[in-house]
Amino acid sequence: MSSIRTILFDLDGTLIDTNELIIASFVHTFQHYGKEFTREEIIEFNGPPLRETFENTYPDQVEEMIETYREHNLYHHDNYVKLFPNVVETLERLKSENIQLGIVTTKMRKTAEKGLKATGIEHFFDLIIALDDVVHAKPHPEPVLKAMEQFDAHPKTTLMVGDNPHDIKSGINAGVQTAAVAWTFKGKERLQAYNPTYMLNDMEDLLKIVGV
Repeated sequence: MSSIRTILFDLDGTLIDTNELIIASFVHTFQHYGKEFTREEIIEFNGPPLRETFENTYPDQVEEMIETYREHNLYHHDNYVKLFPNVVETLERLKSENIQLGIVTTKMRKTAEKGLKATGIEHFFDLIIALDDVVHAKPHPEPVLKAMEQFDAHPKTTLMVGDNPHDIKSGINAGVQTAAVAWTFKGKERLQAYNPTYMLNDMEDLLKIVGV
């Protein structure tokens, strides 16, 4: 029997598939400002906070680009977003075993809540730590530590699940176990390089890890 009592999930690319929405929003934003990136380049922007991406690419237009991106993303959100396979079944089972479930995301709270509601999984989660709840986003440990503090959870019994190097590094930096998802847009091998404790080939693999 595993000792995991708290599971913290990244949202986009882990539980809900917003990959094409994110790409479309980046394409729209860059085109709006007369800039061009390949699909492969845009995939690399998926994960870090928007501000970080735009500061690294066009530091003189950060605020306008964030606003353009968010407008497009929210407007088209519900047409794109869907759950990855076996997410609902897995969350139901974990919840029935009284495992504490939380979301730790680099999205703003309003957008994270929109994604949870659109896919009908908001009732599974007891807390959300969003970008507007922290000073330092993932890969800094602050979001994971803040979630553990609110849950009164111990690092040894906490698991951070994500599709991005930021998620794995944040979990490692916070001293918790980590699980990478093989369906990551960036490729399983990329995440394996960060030495997660587990690699999930299917969301249901979590049930084996926690022993239910």
